[in-house]
Amino acid sequence: MFDQSNLIYRYDGSFDGLLCCVFESYDKKEIPTEIILPDASQTFLFAAKEIRTDMEKSSRVLASIPEKMGCDALNFIRRAFLTCAEKKELYILLFLRLGYRYGRSIMGMLTDDTVNTLFKAVKHLDNESHLLKGFVRFSIFNNILVAQIEPKNYVLPLMTQHFSERYPEERFLIYDKTHGMALVYQPYQSAIIPIEDLELPEPDEQEQSYRELWQLFYDTIEIQGRHNPKCRMSHMPKRYWKYMTEFGSLPKKSPLKLEDTAKFLIP
Repeated sequence: MFDQSNLIYRYDGSFDGLLCCVFESYDKKEIPTEIILPDASQTFLFAAKEIRTDMEKSSRVLASIPEKMGCDALNFIRRAFLTCAEKKELYILLFLRLGYRYGRSIMGMLTDDTVNTLFKAVKHLDNESHLLKGFVRFSIFNNILVAQIEPKNYVLPLMTQHFSERYPEERFLIYDKTHGMALVYQPYQSAIIPIEDLELPEPDEQEQSYRELWQLFYDTIEIQGRHNPKCRMSHMPKRYWKYMTEFGSLPKKSPLKLEDTAKFLIP
């Protein structure tokens, strides 16, 4: 039997680290009240238990998930880990606990609060990554396509294949300001790397000209008699406008310089 403990698990923030939390929970027959990151600054009433990442333990848990629940469940929790859902780590642990008990049927238990919460979070993740595949706007700096985004969820892993296939012969960088990460790509090689901040140079004359042409095109094709701001915001949420060229609001300063990112591109 598992008992709700008065413990808080503290882990390193990695997916393997979270799987080690699952291993610890089963090994000690306890369910933590919370799972937190190393830099969590909140004041908690309960003691925090440090869970070290052990690849052997992580591998055992990882192998057991498709065996007990199916490959869909493994793919599901991988995506759930990318979401911005509050207490996602604890929900994933509780989801796996249910999965070990009910097997493959766990993916259909949408009336369960834990399962339903994660399904909503993953749906939000999928929707946001889908929207950004259309809303990302690139500018050219030093012959590199550069874009900035501020997503709520950690969407870069879900965007990698799309943009790598769309621009297979280009060199590009998509900077996720929210999570301090960037997707960097050069022909047939990609990586997601940490970048705390990014400083872009002023756009050159050609880049500025292209921006103005795109803004002119956007304004020109609109049918003024059908101008509908509410409809536009329902299809193009306003929080994405900040980095969209057609609205003329691209930030110029975002203090890592663009030329410094060359070392991150795969040699």
